[in-house]
Amino acid sequence: MKSRIMICGALVTFILLSIGSHLIAAENEQVIMITAKKFEYSPKEITLKKGVPVALQFTSLDRLHGFNCPGLKLRIDIRPGKENILRFTPDKAGTFPFHCDNFCGTGHEGMKGMIIVTE
Repeated sequence: MKSRIMICGALVTFILLSIGSHLIAAENEQVIMITAKKFEYSPKEITLKKGVPVALQFTSLDRLHGFNCPGLKLRIDIRPGKENILRFTPDKAGTFPFHCDNFCGTGHEGMKGMIIVTE
């Protein structure tokens, strides 16, 4: 019985420490809000700093969209009414185009933007 209590206590401590370290990491993130609607992202240009964690928080105003930035190996579906968060830490500087990869109608091919990562 005593060993079960010790194991449970150790498990609870581990969970609390894990949650605490997650909250600390989240506090240090740069948060960028991005809105997607038929044929456009807002903002279209995002500037980030190499090595700084970032959370891209997407909102769709109308329908399912996609976000694909092949140069940074980023991909997410942007679903209306859902939390759409993409977390990453840029590990290289440069200019990286992104686009919608879920067809959203005539004009879809113009739904593009740019991530600029500085040193």
